[in-house]
Amino acid sequence: MKLAVITSGGKQYKISPGQKLKIEKLPKEAGSKIAFDKILLLAEGDKVKIGTPYIENALAEAEILKVARDKKKIVFRYHSKTRYRKKKGHRQYYTEVKITEIKGI
Repeated sequence: MKLAVITSGGKQYKISPGQKLKIEKLPKEAGSKIAFDKILLLAEGDKVKIGTPYIENALAEAEILKVARDKKKIVFRYHSKTRYRKKKGHRQYYTEVKITEIKGI
């Protein structure tokens, strides 16, 4: 089984081919393809490659399924004994991708 650890949007994700994944919003549209080249780790069976910090000539290809907004997150600030309460909320944009292929090992 192939797996890789990539970085995108300041976060790290463990991926494998065929997996669907929600990541930070990317500047592409639904239906297009994208390649992740910042791969930190590649593994297939007993073979493991670790990058310093990234693995050269490694690539993870994905297809963008949709760009949407997540559920509302509530931000509540509260100070006890001072009647201080602030309630805000926001919806974060995300991109849903499906990993098609991992190259490099």
